[in-house]
Amino acid sequence: MHPKIRIFILRIKQAIKVAMGYSTVYPNNKYAFHKISWSQDGEDMVVAEFFNSKGNGKAKGFYVDVGAHHPQRFSNTYYFYLRGWKGINIDAMPGSMDIFNVLRPQDINLEIPISDKAEVLTYYKFDEPALNSFSLPVSQERVATSKYNIIAETQLQTQTLAEVLDKHLPPEQTIDFLSIDVEGLDYQVMSSNNWDKYKPKVILVEDLEVTSLRNINTSKVCLFLEERGYILFAKTMRTLIFKLES
Repeated sequence: MHPKIRIFILRIKQAIKVAMGYSTVYPNNKYAFHKISWSQDGEDMVVAEFFNSKGNGKAKGFYVDVGAHHPQRFSNTYYFYLRGWKGINIDAMPGSMDIFNVLRPQDINLEIPISDKAEVLTYYKFDEPALNSFSLPVSQERVATSKYNIIAETQLQTQTLAEVLDKHLPPEQTIDFLSIDVEGLDYQVMSSNNWDKYKPKVILVEDLEVTSLRNINTSKVCLFLEERGYILFAKTMRTLIFKLES
């Protein structure tokens, strides 16, 4: 058979497969190990691997997501929600929990600003909601270095993470992993937890000061969590991932 005819036949066969619902030249079962990440930089896949690994297997668990942003977009927890996990989603943006209540009805969805003490802070809202922040320096830097701008400023009353968990965590519920991503106030949120009472197995914290692995030992986040029994076991572009040392 002429090579051009063979190629033509293969293309026809592939077109038929696509028309029948197959999007690749390989059978669907060849993709059994492929996963869809919902996080910004694949953080959910790292956490999933931790809980799937030997000695950490867990079919269902409980998460707390501070700075949850959106129930699906850039979410470190949606992958787990789809697999039957439940948790608490917390975000400061007014109106942010409306879509959580629609798409994540099994979760506890809270519209509460978190900081290391009860105070009134200015919340800087961007035309890209993922950049919303309580940090003026971080917000100003993003205006100067990106195409996005602040479109509103709102005064919001904060609470500590410990207060929120005391009130909303179900009785006897342990926390499997905690995700903190609040665009500049991550350390304050982390330090507002009651670490004697609430000690997740895994913690994800955005640390904008760690620009490379060379300066990771100077991270305030690392030092803080190491003092509380955690060790760093992974890093993505923006996020440090810790596990509780057994």
